[in-house]
Amino acid sequence: MTNQNPPQDDAQEPQEDVEAPEGTEQPEGAQDGQETPPDDAEADPETFPKEYVQKLRDEAAASRVRARQADELSERLHVELVRATGRLADPTDLAYVAGHLEDVDVLEAAIDDLLARRPHLASRRLTGDVGQGATGGEVSVDLAGLLRSGA
Repeated sequence: MTNQNPPQDDAQEPQEDVEAPEGTEQPEGAQDGQETPPDDAEADPETFPKEYVQKLRDEAAASRVRARQADELSERLHVELVRATGRLADPTDLAYVAGHLEDVDVLEAAIDDLLARRPHLASRRLTGDVGQGATGGEVSVDLAGLLRSGA
């Protein structure tokens, strides 16, 4: 029996560490073949000046505040438009949808749909004489007429 081992490639042998030539220093943490970027300001310039970035951030914050206020005002307007219809006991029962502000027919259809699903949310207004509150005009009391009708 003969021992046949394939020949080993020289490329698979581990490479020895190559030292830098004398007079040059390698930075700590640098590996062979890798360059470390210089610490110069030119190597990593700022894209925009700090003042300009701060100005943009301030404008963006102001825009967010205005957008939040616009959203709040839109929701208040929605509640008041629903209240103006008089069809719901509590106008906040209808959820805010931006489309309701643009088209009255869409708002009316949404109220109709809500009342079809939940009729107990409808406004209840009494009409006619229910025996309470102010009556129409002054009534004089006729004691003689009351005695005659009671006897």
